[in-house]
Amino acid sequence: MQIDWFSFTPIPSLLGGMILGLAAALYVLLHGRILGISGIISGLLHPKLTDTAWRLALVLGLVSAPFMAALFFGIVPVVEIESDWIAVVVAGLLVGFGAQYGSGCTSGHGICGLSRLSPRSLVATLSFMGAGFLTVFVLRHLIGL
Repeated sequence: MQIDWFSFTPIPSLLGGMILGLAAALYVLLHGRILGISGIISGLLHPKLTDTAWRLALVLGLVSAPFMAALFFGIVPVVEIESDWIAVVVAGLLVGFGAQYGSGCTSGHGICGLSRLSPRSLVATLSFMGAGFLTVFVLRHLIGL
């Protein structure tokens, strides 16, 4: 097995993690809310007049960030999806179901919940990660996709 050293990016990964941690900490300190994307999106699906503006601003910020990075810094993300669209849609539905069933997503449990030392978030994060590891192992090594 050959290591792809071009994909090994510890400094940008560390900086990105620090920015996520800072954003989550500021969000909970300033707004008293957990920065969980699935909860923010589901709030847009069931809008309340006082809740819609900040949720929409956050989602628009997430969606526009790659375009801003390309415009201002010349950073163009390379997106390669090697699966067919049916698999992508099924995976998205499964992730949505899991986030609903687990009362939160990886950002809510993995970043915010773990930083608050929540046992429930630890179990949820271990479940997310374990299911992901198992899925990749089965699909790539046992089935050969």
